[in-house]
Amino acid sequence: QLQLVESGGGLVQPGGSLTLSCGPFRFTWEYFAMAWFRQAPGKEREAVSCITNSTGSTYYLDSVKGRFTISKDDADNTWYLQMNSLKPEDTAVYFCAAGGLGCSSLVDVYHFWGQGTQVTVSS
Repeated sequence: QLQLVESGGGLVQPGGSLTLSCGPFRFTWEYFAMAWFRQAPGKEREAVSCITNSTGSTYYLDSVKGRFTISKDDADNTWYLQMNSLKPEDTAVYFCAAGGLGCSSLVDVYHFWGQGTQVTVSS
């Protein structure tokens, strides 16, 4: 099964920034979504952001709106999550995912997953 490759996690102070990347990814089907999920210890995996391949439509979790930006580079088949004004509550393992027909917050919609990258926000 194809596994995605993420990079960019790390330790950052509150208010800092990180950029996560995922890819390259090639899919024969035009209509799919590229997403970022996160999972904190003891919590369920939650959808943070998503972008559709065909139209570029986006979705953001309410708590990250205005701070996180998802984007894609069609030339490199890579997508990114720019995270600004990071808070301690953003600490989690972040996973990239691809699949489905459009953006969804449901884990089961996505067929392909990365191995996860740790993001820790702490002073």
